[in-house]
Amino acid sequence: MMRLMNPPIILLKDGTENTQGKQQVISNINACQAVAEAVRTTLGPRGMDKMIVDQKGEMTISNDGATILKKLDIVHPGAKTLVDIARSQDDEVGDGTTSVALIAAEFLKQVKPFVEEGVHPQVIIRSFRKGLQIILKQFHELSMKFSENDPQRKRELLEKCAMTTLSSKIVAHQKNFFAKMVVDAVMQLDELLPMNMIGIKKEKGGALEESLLVAGVAFKKTFSYAGFEMQPKTYENPKIALLNIELELKAEKDNAEIRVDSVEEYQRVVDAEWQILYDKLEKIWKSGAKVVLSKLPIGDVATQYFADRDLFCAGRVQDEDLRRTMQACGGAILTTVSDLGDGNLGQCEHFEERQIGKERYNFFTGCSNSKTVTIILRGGAEQFIEETERSLHDAIMIVRRALKNDSIVAGGGAIEMELSRILRDYSRTVAGKEQLIIAAMAKSLEVIPRQLCDNAGFDATDLLNRLRKRHAEPDGKWFGIDVRHEDISDNYKACVWEPSVVKRNAMIAASEATCLILSVDETIKAPRSQQEQTAAAQSMGMAM
Repeated sequence: MMRLMNPPIILLKDGTENTQGKQQVISNINACQAVAEAVRTTLGPRGMDKMIVDQKGEMTISNDGATILKKLDIVHPGAKTLVDIARSQDDEVGDGTTSVALIAAEFLKQVKPFVEEGVHPQVIIRSFRKGLQIILKQFHELSMKFSENDPQRKRELLEKCAMTTLSSKIVAHQKNFFAKMVVDAVMQLDELLPMNMIGIKKEKGGALEESLLVAGVAFKKTFSYAGFEMQPKTYENPKIALLNIELELKAEKDNAEIRVDSVEEYQRVVDAEWQILYDKLEKIWKSGAKVVLSKLPIGDVATQYFADRDLFCAGRVQDEDLRRTMQACGGAILTTVSDLGDGNLGQCEHFEERQIGKERYNFFTGCSNSKTVTIILRGGAEQFIEETERSLHDAIMIVRRALKNDSIVAGGGAIEMELSRILRDYSRTVAGKEQLIIAAMAKSLEVIPRQLCDNAGFDATDLLNRLRKRHAEPDGKWFGIDVRHEDISDNYKACVWEPSVVKRNAMIAASEATCLILSVDETIKAPRSQQEQTAAAQSMGMAM
């Protein structure tokens, strides 16, 4: 009797890609190493920049790891994990994104031979989690507190943290100038240190040193109708009306229809519209406001009306600028003028419209509730100013973190070398596979000082050997790379400092990324739709 075969079970759609097993883990490791290669040379004071051109032809020049990874159009699902981890580092502490990508990729590179030899990924993950616990415990012991009662001393410490961050940026030559500016900006915020209360405006032209910090709000003059040139450009102690009202004659809506039987009726409609506008303008004038800002347009009739009565007005003000003005000067953003009074008007000591480069800027200084600042950046090319903005963002985040978490560690690869030594010593106290994996983890941490040497053109092997020797000595825990003199130095004494929360978060993020990537042993890719297949075929045809 013929035995019937079981029919095949079709579980997934036709065209689904399915890869699994050891080769899948290795494929993910290789993809993450490729991502790290993209940002490897950007690390440190001698790091190089990357030029990224998108599909629209827009160019970005940057050495900020988060920006580069964000701009890259990565399609490999495993590599995207590393990009997300780097972004989380940027969101959490604002700096150290390149370090996270490099350390995570190096962790994976060192454990790749174990995976190839058949060590189960869960064994590796367990060892990494144990190694991370040792790192975090040592961080607590190694971190140096800088709780200073002397404000001047505390300010100097914060400036040194900012300078360390700016050393690896495009504005490294002006790091003293910008470090002072960044610390001034952060120190003027309230206890919560909100990032959105620091406005950064970019104005092409001039030198970097012409950048300025405004203790208040400044924004570019908005589009104005005829009559604005007759308005005063400076006030002392003005009251400020913040509105979300359209102060102009409304255009008829599409398909709107009004039927009138005579010219007199039409005239009454027109007169009513004008009367509504003039009633609004009169209420604003009688409220005592001298500066009128609105999110919506302020038309030519209103502009001329305010000019005749010595009021200043600006329409189409961006929502962010309007809110920051409200935070600094008080008052409220109103959608009606019926209850405009002292209770909801803002006030500042000085208002001025001033020329910056080829543009006019409105300045509100001496605000009654001055918890906001504005940085106006000057510079040459647009890409240069944008990269300066990204550099300052990192420095601002670092100073905020240093204020909130008052402990620091030495940079320049010093903390990584010390943690590497501690892990290597610990690995000798355990047996079996765990010893080899923790030793590999220890070796991986040396990637930071090694890459700092490679990017500066130094002999990495020689300097790392000398660093290992110094870290084996009792007084050598803060020795790292001295990029300026092609040597090693005590980076704590050299004031190369970073908030410990940055490095701590980088270690956690890199370890988590490694464990996550190692735990994936199968990728199931859904079949592409007919439209995607047609588009892919067309692009292949065009390429040929």
